[in-house]
Amino acid sequence: MKNRYIYPILVVLSLLGIVPDAHCQDMNYSQYFSTPIYYNPAYTGINTGVRARFLYRNQWPSLPIPFKSYFFSADLGDRNLPGSGGLGIMINQDTPGVGLINNFGAALTIGVRIPISSFMVTQMGIKAGIMQRRVNWDDLVFASQLDPKYGNVYLSTFIPPDASKRVVPDFGVGGVLQFINPGGNISGNIGLGVDHIFKPDVSFLSTGSAPYPRKWVGQFDLIIATGPVGSSMMSRSNDEPLKVNIGGIYQNQANLNSLQIGLNLLKFNIYVGGWFKSTMTGVVNSSMALVAGYKYSFYEDMNIKFMYSYDLQISGALQGTGGAHEISLILEFDKLSIFGGGGGGGYIPGSGSRRGGGGPMECPTFY
Repeated sequence: MKNRYIYPILVVLSLLGIVPDAHCQDMNYSQYFSTPIYYNPAYTGINTGVRARFLYRNQWPSLPIPFKSYFFSADLGDRNLPGSGGLGIMINQDTPGVGLINNFGAALTIGVRIPISSFMVTQMGIKAGIMQRRVNWDDLVFASQLDPKYGNVYLSTFIPPDASKRVVPDFGVGGVLQFINPGGNISGNIGLGVDHIFKPDVSFLSTGSAPYPRKWVGQFDLIIATGPVGSSMMSRSNDEPLKVNIGGIYQNQANLNSLQIGLNLLKFNIYVGGWFKSTMTGVVNSSMALVAGYKYSFYEDMNIKFMYSYDLQISGALQGTGGAHEISLILEFDKLSIFGGGGGGGYIPGSGSRRGGGGPMECPTFY
């Protein structure tokens, strides 16, 4: 009976900063393409208009303790903004530490646009926000509460510290290079982001230290359309050629390296895909993320996208945990602008014409 509580207590003590070699990692979403500014603030406003993204992840559902995460972001791309980039906001919450720790983060993001040519642009991004960590002391079980025969029957004599939560500032930066060919059928981006730059101290105890580890993220996406790209909503929904998105993301945090690589396909507004995920440090755990989704167009340049993915564990110590479920909902308003510099205007690849100004980089290519 006592052994049942050893692991949760050790996890919490580590997160409190009592164990000096303890490290934490951020939640890793399989649908990284649905949460771009979570990994790199430079993606803020990379296309004109407004996008709102909601994502829910339920990790290891077969375990009796919750590992659930929630993410929301909204960003505006408006070329009349100073720097001609975008503004964004993101909020995320998850429950690591066997469900005894609650993480909450909120941040503002800013994107600054630096055009290179009509078919290539760079953006730099900054994230400024707060990180809050909270301990649920009531769920902790100590030795004084345990009876050898009846288990947890006594009241705890533990007196928790005054601080049940810790709030610290948190910052991140990133850059992305976006490109498209003159025909508009090949496009892509390469990004590099750094989060938790100053390693904020999230220890709950004044006698301990728990610097949150810096995270490095590198990612790429290549989108290939197998035919000419249409210019109307009807052609986009019915006659749009098959689009192939090949991509990958590499993360390094607290000496833990992970890699995800794969592809998504889009045809008739239906998404399908498969992604291989693996940790590359210590005990290697590998899984296959299977993706399916659908895009519905209300009007031209106004879409809603629903995507579901399941992580199928294929090797490592995490087999039998139930994998992970992810659900994302994305709302796109390509013509919505606040400062008059949006409006979804842009070059129509392959047509030689423009919709209200802008350039070829203003046309969303896949997501």
